Amino acid sequence: MDIDRLERFWIMISIAVLAALMLAIVYSVRGFGVEVPTDVGQVDPRTARETEPFNQPGVRQVGPGHYEVVMLAEAWRFEPSEVRVPAGSTVTFRLTSLDVIHGFRIPNTNVNLMVQPGQVVEATHRFNEPGTYHLFCHEYCGAGHHIMDGMLIVER
Repeated sequence: MDIDRLERFWIMISIAVLAALMLAIVYSVRGFGVEVPTDVGQVDPRTARETEPFNQPGVRQVGPGHYEVVMLAEAWRFEPSEVRVPAGSTVTFRLTSLDVIHGFRIPNTNVNLMVQPGQVVEATHRFNEPGTYHLFCHEYCGAGHHIMDGMLIVER
C-alpha cells in the first residue's frame, strides 16, 4: 500500500473522530440545557450583607410563577439553608460568597455555579415536580466543607 494513501486515510479518520466529538458536545449542550454562567455583577464581600439584594437573603416572587432566591455562601453554610417554592415555578438563584470560593449545585438540574467572593452569579431552572431537592457546595472550602448544604422544597 502507498504510504501517502495510508497517511491520508489516518488523517481523514482523525478529522472524522474530531468532528464526531464536536457534534457530541454540541448535542449535549443543546439537548441537556447547559448554560454558561455569566458575570452578573460585583459586590464587596466585606459589605455584602448591607448591599441590595444580599441584605435580605431569601425567596421573593418577581412575577407570576417566577421566584428569585438570593443566597449568601460562607464557610460552611448557605443563607438561607432552606428554600420553599410552589411546583411549576421558575426559580432564579442569585448568589455571592463572603469569604472563599464555594460551589452551588442542585443535582439533576442545570444549576451548577462557582461562587467567588464578591462575584454575583445566577442560574435559572423550572421546578415542575414537587419534592425535596438537595443543594450543596461542590468546591472544597475548608474543614467544614462536607456539612455545607441546604434544601429546596418544591411544594404542591
